[in-house]
Amino acid sequence: MGTGKTTIATALANKLKMRYVSTDDLIEKREKRTINEIFTKEGEDYFRDVESEVIREVTGMDALVVDTGGGVVLREENLANLKSNGIVICLTADENTIIARTNKYKHRPLLNVEDPKRKIRDLMAKRAGLYAKADHCIDTASLTSRQVVDKIVDIVNSAETEKQNEQKN
Repeated sequence: MGTGKTTIATALANKLKMRYVSTDDLIEKREKRTINEIFTKEGEDYFRDVESEVIREVTGMDALVVDTGGGVVLREENLANLKSNGIVICLTADENTIIARTNKYKHRPLLNVEDPKRKIRDLMAKRAGLYAKADHCIDTASLTSRQVVDKIVDIVNSAETEKQNEQKN
């Protein structure tokens, strides 16, 4: 959270002329309540179950830019499903950047705690190895949205070129 996933994903979808999909939006639509309400009333395990179902569905579709929540990596099946039909890019930022970007939002269930900076630090430490399993990681802290999108476009173009070269051989 706070790394620019939604901003970058929507801009990337526009640039690549693809459809943008937010798994959190799909979850809220399916459940007819907010992520915060789901966490509060049903707990994180329930949310993660629904999230995994949504991931399975979207990875069966083509020509999408998928914006997932940061906890999607907590289940190995999610990462495997995402990689099965696309390139997984992890956007990162340091804890100060994340705090600055998220402090105005109250809809972040994992940050509705007494010490959000500590929570971010703990989440980052717990998930670091999981985030490293992405195909590519980009630190967004000192980059503009446009620079991040351009980096991702380069990654996508390189992957397409590589795929075409493999098909020739």
